[in-house]
Amino acid sequence: RISDNNGRFPEWRDDRGNPGIPVGLPDFMTIETPFSTRFFTVRFDENGRVADVDVSSISAITEETARKYAEETYESGKERGWMEDYRYKQYQTEHGDEALWKILEQKDAPSAQRLHCHDSKRIIRALEVLHVTGVPASQRQNTLEREQMRYHTVYLGLNLPRDILYGRINHRVDQMIAAGLEQETRQALAQGVARDALSMTSLGYRQMVQYINGEISLERAVELIKRDTRHFAKRQLTWFRRDPNIRWVEKQGKTEQQVEAELLQQIREKL
Repeated sequence: RISDNNGRFPEWRDDRGNPGIPVGLPDFMTIETPFSTRFFTVRFDENGRVADVDVSSISAITEETARKYAEETYESGKERGWMEDYRYKQYQTEHGDEALWKILEQKDAPSAQRLHCHDSKRIIRALEVLHVTGVPASQRQNTLEREQMRYHTVYLGLNLPRDILYGRINHRVDQMIAAGLEQETRQALAQGVARDALSMTSLGYRQMVQYINGEISLERAVELIKRDTRHFAKRQLTWFRRDPNIRWVEKQGKTEQQVEAELLQQIREKL
């Protein structure tokens, strides 16, 4: 149990003493395997009946829910797997994204209106918040916003001409390639990380996997990383510029001391 190690997972090391995946773990476990300190335990007797239920390490699951899930898992014959938001993920699998979104619309309409019907991850999160706390996610967000208004907050943004920003992005990608992005990606794949794992779909890894699999050349992969990163930066700027609370400071043509002085002046004017 984690409690036997002061609430921390044991430090794993390979046969050479290096941190990593421990020797002897099942072959389905990789560096992408999710771990959590929130868990429950259900033990069965030799006749397949529930003998003991322990939910002391997780507040979101009741004994009844843990028992039901364990019995269903036991009867399915599965020998391994993870449980995460299963009650809604199972419904999504059976009925689809739109049906799941309609449940949220009935229970928490404001949250549903803010989410696309295919944004299942956030929809499930909103439903779980309501299930566990009894308070709609939208209501909790409004409360949080009111709490934040108690404090004086200044939002500052540094602005650069687009061509200079894009030039820096291109240079950063070149540095990533020189620092061993290809080798890092190959190592992750060799350790069992799936191509469709969340980390492998991020900027840089996604294009490098395409190159490693022979789908594109290295030159094309680098070109795509630069292009997609520029597009990502553009979307970020569009998002932030919609916020009227952000005070923008031009950085081009100024020394670090000048930029710092202007930022401090913005803070003084706000406070």
